[in-house]
Amino acid sequence: MRQSIIQVDAFADRPFAGNPAAVCILAAPVDERWMRDVAAEMNLSETAFLHPEDDGWRLRWFTPEVEVELCGHATLASAHVLWEDGHLVADATARFHTRSGMLTARRAEEWIELDFPAKPLLDVPAPEGLAEALGAAPVHAGRSHFDVLVELASEAEVRALKPDLGRLAAVDARGVIVTARGSGEHDFVSRFFAPRVGVPEDPVTGSAHCALAPYWAARLGRAEMTGFQASRRGGTVRVRHDGDRVHLAGRAVTVVRGEVLV
Repeated sequence: MRQSIIQVDAFADRPFAGNPAAVCILAAPVDERWMRDVAAEMNLSETAFLHPEDDGWRLRWFTPEVEVELCGHATLASAHVLWEDGHLVADATARFHTRSGMLTARRAEEWIELDFPAKPLLDVPAPEGLAEALGAAPVHAGRSHFDVLVELASEAEVRALKPDLGRLAAVDARGVIVTARGSGEHDFVSRFFAPRVGVPEDPVTGSAHCALAPYWAARLGRAEMTGFQASRRGGTVRVRHDGDRVHLAGRAVTVVRGEVLV
């Protein structure tokens, strides 16, 4: 079997920034075990697999260890490849059938805007031991459909975090979002840790912004904001909260093209 595979840096305007995702555009469905093996081989936070279905594309996402229900950066990367390689014309909307329902992407000049479900928080206490695992004291905590969200007192505190990943892996959630109000050109900053699903720190996490957008919209009193995920690679996400939906916008750059030979 020879299958093309493309690596894209998502939520990035230059190579070697943002969040890398691998994209496999398939002619038809393939065995799930093969997809899991390819995702483990690529060893990126997510590998996306898509094939034509009805009026769009069936899209699935795998970490090196598990299949996930929602992934922003690998969806952005998939849409980028569909347009770049001519599977869709430039002004067409990309439509994805996923485990989280219908997701769409459209081009807006150099940006790609994703239409995703909002994941508002339930106000619950921080899980026991979380502050110790983070090495920081939360000023607010909540839980979305997927993750625990923790607000810290400052952007500097978020950037300086060096959490105990072993202890974070014991938290009963997909991952832990850590955030604070921005002190410069960004309205808020964040980081995302998901050692429980094989991703120690994700560089830029679109799905985390499905919770961050409604959270900061309520706190800042406006629907449109700019977030920055302050990982080592870093990336900017424009967000717009619209009821039960969140619009996430980012840029993407293709960095690797190759073939899977088995």
